[in-house]
Amino acid sequence: MTDPAIPGEAPKRRWLMALPLAVFAALALVFWLRLGDTDISRIPSALIGHPAPKTTLPPLPGLVSDDKPVPGIDPASFKGKVSLVNVWASWCVPCHAEVPLLIELAKDRRVQFVGINYKDAPDNARRFLGRYGNPFDMVGIDGNGRASIEWGVYGVPETFVVGRDGTIAYKLVGAITPENVDAVLRPEIEKALKTGS
Repeated sequence: MTDPAIPGEAPKRRWLMALPLAVFAALALVFWLRLGDTDISRIPSALIGHPAPKTTLPPLPGLVSDDKPVPGIDPASFKGKVSLVNVWASWCVPCHAEVPLLIELAKDRRVQFVGINYKDAPDNARRFLGRYGNPFDMVGIDGNGRASIEWGVYGVPETFVVGRDGTIAYKLVGAITPENVDAVLRPEIEKALKTGS
């Protein structure tokens, strides 16, 4: 047992007791600074440069365009066309905000627009597209989320640019915004259109 009367023992003990707290505070500061610096839209995708998943998805029942049923997703439909694939859901708040931008992008008929409806109720998905308009040439239902996992989706919304050769050229994590549509998405679409033409 140490004698409290020994000079220097009490300050030394206090310092040793404060050391774990100081280490924790330093680590917390480092993690906080790193998290604040993270832009989730820049998370790399292991699928870029690889073929789009060969997943067939059934159509959204009752969804029509020009009095014709909107088809589901057939992997063969990616060959020979530049495609923009958007993973969305009616319950996803950012998905509501990005629909007008998707509708504007869909005016470019050089690109085929593909929607993957993620873990959604068909009635809600149809109401969503009825409310905002349907930018998609095809809409496939991913009721259990397996197809989205094959696409490497972290969460909705996410958007992919697929080249004419069926290879994923770009992935945008998060919502399409007025800032990233012109700065990133349109240039990536143009790049895909120029490749293999």
